[in-house]
Amino acid sequence: MNTPAKPITVLLVDDHTLFRSGIRSLLQRHSDFTVVGEASDGVEGIKRAKQLRPDVVLLDLNMPGMSGLETLQLLLQDCPDTAVILLTVSEEAEDLKAALQAGARGYLIKNIDADYLVRAIRRAAGGEPVLAEAMTTKLVAHLQGGSTKPEPPSDLDKLTPREKEILACLARGESNKIIARTLDVAESTVKIHVQNILKKLNLSSRVQAAVFAVGHGMAGSPDKQH
Repeated sequence: MNTPAKPITVLLVDDHTLFRSGIRSLLQRHSDFTVVGEASDGVEGIKRAKQLRPDVVLLDLNMPGMSGLETLQLLLQDCPDTAVILLTVSEEAEDLKAALQAGARGYLIKNIDADYLVRAIRRAAGGEPVLAEAMTTKLVAHLQGGSTKPEPPSDLDKLTPREKEILACLARGESNKIIARTLDVAESTVKIHVQNILKKLNLSSRVQAAVFAVGHGMAGSPDKQH
């Protein structure tokens, strides 16, 4: 894979200086990343995001003052094209669900492997959702446990059979490239279908679409197998 001509710009928002320094040092080892700024709280993080317009924001969930969730919601109002990844110690399914519903592109745990984090940031910058594997399992169990009500089943009736196939693929976290290969269609066609799915279901991101699909039991029962 060729190194992108334009580096992925990253903003770090975390109240622990040492943790930010560690992430900065990690990313600076890779030529396709540029850490454009840091912030120690949500208010400063929103201000810096508006100024710098980074491709990706790594955001802590638990910070003094404004919480990470509040920061996420306000940040995306001003910077809707920025991919926000929650990087946190919380492994609670409720926190994950709230973050995804608020528009987070990803949710990772702070004990994550360094190489996995680097790959996840690249994927998020490319438009893919990124979730810690353990959290994906917890989310599915949480939704299947009935503690949260899925969207009305009638919403699925708005989708065409092909769109339902693609929605099932999104539930499994597949990229547009993998979906295109699975369904034997052009990647550009998949992108159009994803846009239509989001519009019909009144969702703002493919992560939210994945949550919707998991809530409807679509992740494990695709219409078309690999």
